[in-house]
Amino acid sequence: MNTIPEIYKINETIDQLEYLVNGALKKWNGNTTQVYSTISSTDAYKPTLLGSIPDMGESEAMDALDAATGAYNRGQGVWPTMQVKDRIECMEVFIEKMKAKREEVVKLLTWEIGKSLPDSQKEFDRTIEYIQDTIEDCKQMDRDAAKFQKHDGVYAHIKRGPLGVVLCLGPYNYPLNETFALLIPAIIMGNTTIFKPAKHGVLLITPLLEAFQTSFPKGVVNVIFGRGRAVAGPIMQTGKVDVLALIGNSKSANALQDQHPKSNRLRLVLGLEAKNPAIILPDADLPLTIAECLAGTLSFNGQRCTALKVVYVHEDIAEDFNAQFAERVDGLKFGNPWEDGVKLTPLPEPGKPAYIQELIDDAASKGARIVNKKGGQHFDNYIWPAVLYPVTKDMRVYQEEQFGPIIPIVPFTDIEEPLDDMAESNYGQQVSLFGKDVYALAPLIDSLVNLVCRVNLNSSCQRGPDVYPFTGRKDSAQATLSVHDALRSFSIRTFVAFKDNELNNETIEKLLETKLSNFVSTDYIL
Repeated sequence: MNTIPEIYKINETIDQLEYLVNGALKKWNGNTTQVYSTISSTDAYKPTLLGSIPDMGESEAMDALDAATGAYNRGQGVWPTMQVKDRIECMEVFIEKMKAKREEVVKLLTWEIGKSLPDSQKEFDRTIEYIQDTIEDCKQMDRDAAKFQKHDGVYAHIKRGPLGVVLCLGPYNYPLNETFALLIPAIIMGNTTIFKPAKHGVLLITPLLEAFQTSFPKGVVNVIFGRGRAVAGPIMQTGKVDVLALIGNSKSANALQDQHPKSNRLRLVLGLEAKNPAIILPDADLPLTIAECLAGTLSFNGQRCTALKVVYVHEDIAEDFNAQFAERVDGLKFGNPWEDGVKLTPLPEPGKPAYIQELIDDAASKGARIVNKKGGQHFDNYIWPAVLYPVTKDMRVYQEEQFGPIIPIVPFTDIEEPLDDMAESNYGQQVSLFGKDVYALAPLIDSLVNLVCRVNLNSSCQRGPDVYPFTGRKDSAQATLSVHDALRSFSIRTFVAFKDNELNNETIEKLLETKLSNFVSTDYIL
């Protein structure tokens, strides 16, 4: 019996027929795309229709681009020239309006992408906290800049200025938090934006459209819907985009970059794929290591760029690790997102179970076996995580970023083996290192920090806390995201300079006294 608590039931579909361009919520009268959840509302399995979104094309994309370029107005627009404190006030208005939509957004998060209720609530609350922290860091940045420097007889008033028009494309696995980790710092630094939600997790933006419309000047935030190829491609081809902000796949990022006619002008803020390894040394604390690897491989079904996607285990402890880890995997609870204690939830992509099965079949044909009893069991909208051992380099599950519930375990005897693999890898985001012997750990850490950007000691890989840098090497990222770094990624240092003479000093004093300039100002934000 498929019993869904009344509070979480979908009683009516959301047909999203509005989009935000140039400060107006425009009506859509064209073709639409239906949005389904892989979660079933009926006893006999059937995907649930959640609603529909506009299937937009080049014309709407150009309208959004025109709105963003018009609002930026070659740096002369209201938003880019506005004082920082006034932009912050707009963002604070947005936060309060966003908070009022928490219940709606969280419910849609659970249905659209199958994220558990506690994790969906955490994503919303973490996003609010991220915006608040961004505001505080922006205030501090402005305080630090409220002064003049002098070197070699030349004064300088240095601040950070916007870059221009930002095209923002977020991911489906964190459609609120990671999207806003791009969008919010881009906006608050004075840029104007065009935002297209991800394919999954798109309806949850609907409750926030009015908040965007009423919190910011027209053209600052423009929200359009449709396939990336149909709307993002034409926007990039104009060459009018100054920043491409994308969290997703490197192929998509490369395709969009290639369409920009002057790529040397294009600033990139990219969070891309990864194949983060765990390296388990023979002296690792097994209970702790297993708990961390369980969270690292299977939080949100492994659908995270920071997930542990390959586990290297020293041969001396491989048998013990595999047995205990497999038992823990099979003990996880599968169910709908709102069920108590659920750890594994329906996969939002209908084709993902079949893809995972392909990886299992390929690995099995090349010598790997499924270690856990439930591994590979199929449900209508899920496939049970398969723990595969021993995995070798010729297997697809080793080569591809699986982004789903399958765990390849690679045995090793010489620590140079995983190190060589990481050096050869196309990716370089994070690693988890498990062990106790500082004489073994010290040289490993010194090597690993030059292969990836975060070494997690006896801990699973993760993005947070959001105040820490989030980036990667090679195909994993470009630019750095964190509360502090994102503000810098979406801005550039710019300044007014003048020689120390009577005319200049008198002119600057009058500018400060009259407060006619928003840039030349020593006003202090408390």
